[in-house]
Amino acid sequence: MGKHYAKAKWEGSLKEGNGILNFTGYEGPFNFRSRFEDGPETSPEELVGAAHAGCYSMFLSALIGKKELTPTSIETKATVVLGDDNGPKVTSITLNCEAVVPGLSEEDFQELAADAKAKCPISRLLTGTEVILEAKLVQ
Repeated sequence: MGKHYAKAKWEGSLKEGNGILNFTGYEGPFNFRSRFEDGPETSPEELVGAAHAGCYSMFLSALIGKKELTPTSIETKATVVLGDDNGPKVTSITLNCEAVVPGLSEEDFQELAADAKAKCPISRLLTGTEVILEAKLVQ
């Protein structure tokens, strides 16, 4: 279907070093503090969250389109938890989704939202990580 590219460069030790993440239209720093503490730079986990939120929103839109409806908006926030499971591991991702879809029932929305969670490519990539969905249809 397609290939996409990103790269990272790291210089120095884990705690004192610095890195640069680079992909189409973005180049930004990351470091120990932004990843394991509370630094202002980005982190690989933040980028995984952005990828998951974007993928989920697009997949949900495609499923809604199969019902011959068009969403006004789908906004998804991903909260990525970096925990410890015999070493650092992404232990869970919570997707908080709010969608405005004229003509879609709450029951159908919840079914489609769950289906999108299970089948979007990034969810499928993250097998072994708990993915939690909180979906709300805004009227």
